[in-house]
Amino acid sequence: MAGISAPTPSFAARAGQFALRWSLVIALFVAWELLTRTRTFTPFMLPSPQSVSERIMRDASSGDLFINMALTIYRALAGFIIAAMLGISLGLVMTRNAGLRWFFDPVISVGFPMPKITFLPVIVLWLGFYDTAKISMVVFDAIFPILTATIAGVRSVEKELIWSARNLGARERDVMWQILLPAASPQILTGLQVALPIALIVAVVAEMMMGGYGMGGAMIEASRKADSRGVFAGIIEISIIGWIFVKAMAMTRARLLFWHAER
Repeated sequence: MAGISAPTPSFAARAGQFALRWSLVIALFVAWELLTRTRTFTPFMLPSPQSVSERIMRDASSGDLFINMALTIYRALAGFIIAAMLGISLGLVMTRNAGLRWFFDPVISVGFPMPKITFLPVIVLWLGFYDTAKISMVVFDAIFPILTATIAGVRSVEKELIWSARNLGARERDVMWQILLPAASPQILTGLQVALPIALIVAVVAEMMMGGYGMGGAMIEASRKADSRGVFAGIIEISIIGWIFVKAMAMTRARLLFWHAER
């Protein structure tokens, strides 16, 4: 009946749903614990979950964890934001300008499938080992999925909408902001959802290759010192950051596309 809300799931039901959803991750940690307890691997090759947790807590208490985490998140997000601004702007302009589309299309066709990390030595030669180089590498990698998603999204907009807007006297700028961008926003957001984890991955890899502070740099430093607990702690920490990034983008998508049929 109207006005009667659905019953709220009990705590046991919610706990069961949570356990079922995360069953594979739970099973992975259980297997990890069993392997360490049965001495299938040496503590150096596979440290126990408890020792890794203790290492994470020690790094957190010393402040090293938060410094490295903040630097990695800053580099990933800075590169992602720059890539988003450039990719969306360039994609919108390319779809409305045949000359720009003709000029940039070969670059995109070659650059999109290419492993951009191979340009890291060139970036280092030009920009050094500091934040500018690491953020530039993130931008270079993250811009392609955003750009291609924007182009695909704008091209999929029904031509009738554009023709109707122009017949009603809409200017090109109005068509861009009021018709094309909203209609293409689902695919643009898909490109952003793909690009954000890429930004984190590239930031970590760049830190591993260039050294210095950051999650990737800390993992490489631990590896050089044969500190397996530090390496596994880094894997856990980066996995948590990546999960937060993915969830944040999913929530952002849900909020921005509340009007769309997918909701």
